[in-house]
Amino acid sequence: MFINIGSAGEEVTMRSSMLIVAAFLLGCLAGYKEWLPEWILGEGVTMWVLYALMFQVGIGIGSDSRLKEILRSLSPRMLLVPCATIIGTLLAVAIVSLGLQRWSLAEVLAVGSGFGYYSLSSILISSLKESSIGVQAAAELGTIALMANIFREMMTLTLAPLMVRWFSPLAPICAGGATSMDVTLPIITRFSGRDWVFIAILHGIVVDMSVPILVPMFCSLG
Repeated sequence: MFINIGSAGEEVTMRSSMLIVAAFLLGCLAGYKEWLPEWILGEGVTMWVLYALMFQVGIGIGSDSRLKEILRSLSPRMLLVPCATIIGTLLAVAIVSLGLQRWSLAEVLAVGSGFGYYSLSSILISSLKESSIGVQAAAELGTIALMANIFREMMTLTLAPLMVRWFSPLAPICAGGATSMDVTLPIITRFSGRDWVFIAILHGIVVDMSVPILVPMFCSLG
């Protein structure tokens, strides 16, 4: 579901981000205190949640009326922005991986390939890496993906004015990653301008669609 543009949308965005963080912390507490039954922690339940999430992602993208308008007016030049975000993120993450010893380059790239889509990337990584690195390590890597992508979203929300001033109106769009079509769209509209809304939505859709492709690819390489 896409968030309406404007001050009301910004308030919803901030409230949503805080609720997500609160839900994550509550989940950590429930797991630590062993409040949940064992069956809900099984791999089968996790995979069904993943399937449901992927189905919802497909419905959300396919049913949005703006997708038809974007496809009708699509030109190769417009794809340069999401391509720059994907390539730039992966290059930056690869550089960061040089300072990490525990996680391989492929695993770090899988985390970076979330592009702000924390819910999908964290579940994908946790599920796909269990067989190769173990349940505990996979859960840790999934948690890292969750927090890293939440931080990416929150940094876009808080630093968008400075990004526009120091770089360009495209900066918050690229920083927002997959969230530029929904969660960070109100703040992008406010500081980058309404002229960039169309690019932000297209950027978000393309980057969003790359997540279920790139994350499993890098998980299989690690």
